[in-house]
Amino acid sequence: MEVLTLSEIAQACGGEFNSDTEINSVCIDTRKITKGCLFICIRGERFDAHQFADEALEKGAAAVMISEDINVNGAYVKVSDTARAMLELSGYYRRKFNIPVVGLTGSVGKTTTKEFTYLVVNAKYNAIKTLGNLNNEIGLPQMLFQIDEAVEAAVIEMGMNHFGEIHRLSTAAKPTIGLITNIGVSHIEFLGSREGILKAKLEILDGLTENAPLILNGDNDLLKTVKSDDHKIYFYGMENNADFKAEDITEVNGNTEFYVSYFGKKQKIMVPLIGIHNVYNALAAFAVGYCLDIEAEMTADAIASYKPEGMRQKSVVINGITSIEDCYNASPDSMKAALQTLSATKGNKKIAVFADMFELGDYSETAHTDVGRMAAAFNTDYLLCFGNESKHMVNGAKEKGLENAFWFDNQEALVDKIEEIAQSGDVLVFKASRAMHLENVISELYKRWES
Repeated sequence: MEVLTLSEIAQACGGEFNSDTEINSVCIDTRKITKGCLFICIRGERFDAHQFADEALEKGAAAVMISEDINVNGAYVKVSDTARAMLELSGYYRRKFNIPVVGLTGSVGKTTTKEFTYLVVNAKYNAIKTLGNLNNEIGLPQMLFQIDEAVEAAVIEMGMNHFGEIHRLSTAAKPTIGLITNIGVSHIEFLGSREGILKAKLEILDGLTENAPLILNGDNDLLKTVKSDDHKIYFYGMENNADFKAEDITEVNGNTEFYVSYFGKKQKIMVPLIGIHNVYNALAAFAVGYCLDIEAEMTADAIASYKPEGMRQKSVVINGITSIEDCYNASPDSMKAALQTLSATKGNKKIAVFADMFELGDYSETAHTDVGRMAAAFNTDYLLCFGNESKHMVNGAKEKGLENAFWFDNQEALVDKIEEIAQSGDVLVFKASRAMHLENVISELYKRWES
């Protein structure tokens, strides 16, 4: 982060300060205090960092940002809302840098698309990307503060579950390229309908710089209807007349290969993952590369270098059994993608291990039932479910003729069943919302297989 003065920060946030000083970083965690930082006292539902203001100063913070009338033994800036002020400050700070910023959002596929896009952008520029789940109104500012004179580009992921959030995030990040992966049903509990979700995602336009391109999934029924007089829209997909169209898609040794056809040209792409959804993710990244004048071959090489991390589409083989770990998060659309991946993976029995999806509100029963129906439609051999809502998956699967659909009320019983039916040559996919902790099932299963 480049140096800011406390007076400058106060002006940017509409706050008051008691004494001017220089700030070289921003921090919201006393465990990560560095000398010269601004410690922002965030008030959450279960905590209030104002109680740590003096501790932060004692540890080396140059100043604190507060919103309460407290005695501070040092420099401070006072604002009406520290969280909102941090976001406003990050927007002020970002506008100091004339660099490409890719702002991306969508119902599913954000993170993998972000990773592909970062690899592409970083092939030409010294880039940063959103880390972990820092894609909200607290996390995004922390990423923007990472920009300094050495950073040449940024790939910023934007998440939301209410109207207005993408507006505020985009206004702060000021993307020079906008990207929306799709419109599904994630967060429909708060947004009412898919049309409401579309409206919320399109708030990204509020922060897009003048004439910034907007990249959209042209195969999505809602996104393909989007028009703009202020921004050039590029569509990607496999259907219709996409600007970036995937053709001749094949699976080769656990990779997906295809050609992208664009403006009279073609480029071969190899994605080190399987699943049609990853073709879409790669197409989006390719379109970003095009908008940044990155050579097509360089873009292709960057996408091919991708390596899955954590619990996202990681493939593990133990005792001849292939397990696809993809349980970082879940929605109806990503569940469908997981089933497509399972179906496309070579193996004997195809076993889907699913648990609950969250934030679906009144749509939850229908959504879980539909996932079960999809499992049957993709000729899944076994559907094993855990969690209260996943009972509806089992009902939907059996409704469509998948008799080997089972529900479990505890993880140990689920592990026992997997151990009973899985054999060498079989393929399993694990998928659930993060809070279901399906990784515990995976860990216990691997212990048994390796013992």
